[in-house]
Amino acid sequence: MSEKTTNFILLHVIVFIWGWTAILGKAIELPAVQLVWLRMPIALVGIFLFLILRRQNLRIDIKQAGKYFGIGLIVALHWICFYASIKESNVSVTLACFSTGSLFSAFIEPLFFKRKVSVYEIIFGVMVVLALTLIFSVETQYVYGIILGILAALTSSIFGVLNGVLIQKGHNGSVVSFYEMLGGFLGMSVYVLIAKPWEGSLLAMSGTDLVYLLILGILCTSVPFMISMHILKTISPYTVSLTLNLETLYGIVFAYFIYHEDKQLTGYFYVGSAIILSTIFLNAWIKFRQRSLKSVSEDAA
Repeated sequence: MSEKTTNFILLHVIVFIWGWTAILGKAIELPAVQLVWLRMPIALVGIFLFLILRRQNLRIDIKQAGKYFGIGLIVALHWICFYASIKESNVSVTLACFSTGSLFSAFIEPLFFKRKVSVYEIIFGVMVVLALTLIFSVETQYVYGIILGILAALTSSIFGVLNGVLIQKGHNGSVVSFYEMLGGFLGMSVYVLIAKPWEGSLLAMSGTDLVYLLILGILCTSVPFMISMHILKTISPYTVSLTLNLETLYGIVFAYFIYHEDKQLTGYFYVGSAIILSTIFLNAWIKFRQRSLKSVSEDAA
């Protein structure tokens, strides 16, 4: 099995795992900022232990630290928008909006990877916008949640492309993950200590929330985050972003059975979601055809 095939399998495994992050985010009763602020150090410890077991050298220079910390702040902002969206709306609305990440990646990635924007990527982007317009027009009670969900998608696309650039340049994915978590946590800590965005103790939470946070921080963050960095060696950020739309599919299915969110949404929501998700399969089919034709052309040569 080739490395690229293995990485595609790993990508789908971690996307399935990430499908549970929204479910856990809704189950955890903490405010979004507190949730993310506590999630990051848990993920950080998990990554650190992994690096120690592998005896990985963590030394980096100031310039690298600045890059990693900066991206880490974007990751933190992404998570805040994502979980705030869930709190303002629900899992299904948040994940449908999060699927717009592929649209943003289609335009952001070419800027960093020096390639032209593909015509079909633009068409997919238009499809996503139309689908979102449909959802916006009927789910008006979730306007703030929808906006936050779109911002979560935008920030996800930005740090996804930036990480792709770093990995393509030979940066160690696990080390990058460690310093991004550290940078995000330190940046958030400054904000939390100054702004005090929630009332009560900084660490106040129920036992159930603590258990869910540990699952979220370790199983759904540390391990998948490092794997996602590794697979960027052979898979483009745009393809990763588009495949992440499967997180939406998994999450909506989970929310249907766990939270019965079908009772809160109209049929138009599911039509819009279906349009968004169809871009995944169309993109996969087009890329498969392109690889097949390229392979046949090379064999003929």
